[in-house]
Amino acid sequence: MERMIIFCMLFFCSSMALTAAPYRIVKYKQLLKTIRQLEPTVKDKDVELLHTPENPVDECLLTAVTCFQKGILKLQPANNQVNSTFTQTTKVLKNFTFSNPGKQCESSCESYKKKNPKEFLKSFAKLITKVIR
Repeated sequence: MERMIIFCMLFFCSSMALTAAPYRIVKYKQLLKTIRQLEPTVKDKDVELLHTPENPVDECLLTAVTCFQKGILKLQPANNQVNSTFTQTTKVLKNFTFSNPGKQCESSCESYKKKNPKEFLKSFAKLITKVIR
């Protein structure tokens, strides 16, 4: 009887470990889709340029994601017709949690080049694609 209980516990634990990784990938793929939905609705002219992390090393992914989340707050909708969709989409992007065992880097968001909002979102999508792989 003890062996059966131990076997069941082992089976349950191993199945939970296997489902955790695919869930994270699905979450990041949904995030990538959200970023791509936001790109055509963002105002790109006469706006503030945003600090845009490009090609961060693996240890700095958490810092880069934090910079992107701060930049999301500065984005503006292209027009009033897309405002409600824009607001919902930016809320999703700024509130997601990034689980990375890496540590915070020494560099700050201000150390990255400033780019326009569309390039900013393309770099964010590139970073999420890197995380998925």
